[in-house]
Amino acid sequence: MLRSRDWRVPDRAWRESQTDAARWHAPASRQMGATMPMLNPPHHTQVRRPLGNVFDRNSLEEMRHSVEKNTERLMDRFIDELRDGPADFCALVGDELPVMTIGEWLGLPSADYPLLRSLTHDQVHTQELFPSPSQLAISDAATARLREYFTDLIRERRKSPGDDPVSSWLRMWDEFEADQEAADEAVFALALFMVLAALETTSHLLTTMGWLLLSHPEQLAWLRANPELMPGAIDETLRYDAPIHMISRIAPEDTELAGVPVPKGEMVQLMVGAAHHDPEQYVAPEVFDIRRKTAHLSFGGGIHYCLGNALARMEAECVFTSLLRRLPTEELHVAGTPTWQPRVAFRRLGELPVVRA
Repeated sequence: MLRSRDWRVPDRAWRESQTDAARWHAPASRQMGATMPMLNPPHHTQVRRPLGNVFDRNSLEEMRHSVEKNTERLMDRFIDELRDGPADFCALVGDELPVMTIGEWLGLPSADYPLLRSLTHDQVHTQELFPSPSQLAISDAATARLREYFTDLIRERRKSPGDDPVSSWLRMWDEFEADQEAADEAVFALALFMVLAALETTSHLLTTMGWLLLSHPEQLAWLRANPELMPGAIDETLRYDAPIHMISRIAPEDTELAGVPVPKGEMVQLMVGAAHHDPEQYVAPEVFDIRRKTAHLSFGGGIHYCLGNALARMEAECVFTSLLRRLPTEELHVAGTPTWQPRVAFRRLGELPVVRA
């Protein structure tokens, strides 16, 4: 279903056709319906094709030095905190590196990073399975603030264009969109999507990988002895606890799935987290094993395959290469039980307190 071009994503037109006005007509939901993951062909093709491979090998190599430098700065703070007692890996590393990475790439002021991180955490409520009215209100407010922020940014980049992605997208859209307002709206949707997609999911990957490795010292020791297994450790983290546990698709016609009738236009939720623990697909799926060599669905599939998958992998590689190099990881332990935010779609660790024995 992920790879099928027949099964559609819930775009703005689908949302506007629903009778549940509170759920689908909320400003945050309508805005999400205009971002790239919620576009169907041919609109998706029109937006996606000009971007090309945003994070290709050359782009990633250009970014790597900055990511490594920021990782070392964050690890300095983390190690300093460990000297005095528990240090929260989420707050000090996992939540910080993604916003620094995407913020520097977009050319945003570092003083704005805390605001963007906070707004992103609030905005994703609208993408939950059954958001409450209060969650929708929080998401709507965050979406309005993000619109204000990126509208100001686009206005500024039009006055003083540079070699940053936002300026590049403006030039690109101006070439085939005569209406400047429409071009600005397209660039806004791109910038919003890049921030929303990069922060929550990558934060979850980094913090969850820290939790899993520190909770499985034998796996951590194996990784230290075999650093070439780092890509496998990242993929096993993505399988074991995916950043996004739920992906939505719309039935293209009346059909049947595993004996269950699905009417045309009905939404179906693909439960990625459950699929990753299916014993028919994985041997001992409840076991975290960095030597496992199997595929996963954490980056989606088909035309909506995650644009930033290579960037997320690079950030994880930088963080845990640094951790293995700088700390005697056999002395590190998770202090207590980590807590997760009450979410279904977007997974998020609230905190990960680590102590040094």
